[in-house]
Amino acid sequence: MRQMIWATVILCLGAGSALAHASEQGFVLLLPTDIYISAGVISVALTLLLLAVLPEGLSHALFRPAPLWPAMRPALRHVTSGLAAAALLWLILTGLTGPRDPLANPLPLAIWVVWWIALVSVQGLIVDVWRWLNPWTGPAALMARMTGERAPLRYPRALGHLPALGGFVAFGAFLLADPAPADPARLSWVVGCYWLGTLAAVMLFGPKWLLRAEFVTVLMRSYAGMSIIGRASGRVALGLPGWKLLRPARTMSAGLALFVLLLLGTGSFDGLNETFWWLGLLDINPLEFPGRSAVITPTLWGLLASNAALILVFAVTLRAGITIAGGGVPLGRAMRVFAPSILPIALAYHIAHYLTSFLVDGQYVLSALSRALGGDGLRVTTGFLNTPGPVKVIWLSQAGVVVAGHVIAILMAHALALRLLGGTRRAVLSQLPLALFMVAYTFFGLWLLASPRGM
Repeated sequence: MRQMIWATVILCLGAGSALAHASEQGFVLLLPTDIYISAGVISVALTLLLLAVLPEGLSHALFRPAPLWPAMRPALRHVTSGLAAAALLWLILTGLTGPRDPLANPLPLAIWVVWWIALVSVQGLIVDVWRWLNPWTGPAALMARMTGERAPLRYPRALGHLPALGGFVAFGAFLLADPAPADPARLSWVVGCYWLGTLAAVMLFGPKWLLRAEFVTVLMRSYAGMSIIGRASGRVALGLPGWKLLRPARTMSAGLALFVLLLLGTGSFDGLNETFWWLGLLDINPLEFPGRSAVITPTLWGLLASNAALILVFAVTLRAGITIAGGGVPLGRAMRVFAPSILPIALAYHIAHYLTSFLVDGQYVLSALSRALGGDGLRVTTGFLNTPGPVKVIWLSQAGVVVAGHVIAILMAHALALRLLGGTRRAVLSQLPLALFMVAYTFFGLWLLASPRGM
């Protein structure tokens, strides 16, 4: 395909990606082959250039933040958390009693568009908003003050991040395999039970439950390490994406490293399971898709297999790099050290994958807000997807985000290798297999964006 091929396909076949989850609509933009081939070549060139010529001092300097102004203590975060919890409870009630249409009920819009697309993206790109909007910290602090009781149990250290890993896998299964994840009543029960269960666990085990066992908080805190705004030496600071993850004291636990890999693996399969290629593998005609209930089992197996394959490939890649560099580093430690370099790729694909959904479904959010404020709502349009100019901007933005994510990942991996191995030569040698892995994932990610979809 030498010329731009673009199409918009609206399929009322079930919830697809994000608020394709709530609107039950999926939009397909096909990237031209020469664009993603060029992007891959650029990634290769940048990889080789950075690994070969980047001085050690410059590598660390790139991620050194610029201090801005003295940081203030977030004294009101329990108040904002309480407000977020109240809003969530109202949304849950509305999901049970409001309209059955996911486009008219605010709960699916809030979960799949406002949180899963918008807030996750803001969290990873700009600033940590979750510390203000976490719907458990405020209620837990209020209940502790009212009862005067401390958490009676200590969180078992042996569990590590295992509950968060299980929770995120369950979330991925609900997102991708459940027949109706955007159904307001169904979503209300899931969100409501999870909120209550988590609050009870926090009261039993204390705040460590949120930091290690609650998958939403673990996810948001992981992506917060990528945001450009943070704190350094008591001041608000601004730096290159990922600078907070490269602090000397920041080394991920084994459980958190696996969690980061699950973010990428699940996000990748979220795109893969919608493609004509995947449906062909299941012997399903994408133009006669039988519905999500017909593919629950293969979707679950595909989700598990995709994550297992990614973990295996990442481990083999690191082992090969360590061997080439002369060994001396256990594989477990290498995975904990280099796992942060996966986060830019996971975040970039999350943003690129959901961009078209956000451009359409975000209009439904604005329309709902307009009606809530007494207006008549907004007219939702998809006409911009039928115009070459906007479509070009969309697919160039998607490709650019994916390539930028890989470039940041390569920079981070190189800086981490220098810290781990202590010399430029060994760092460069150790990064050759990982660089090839990231370049291959560039092709894969852009292929996913370019592939026609049938769900």
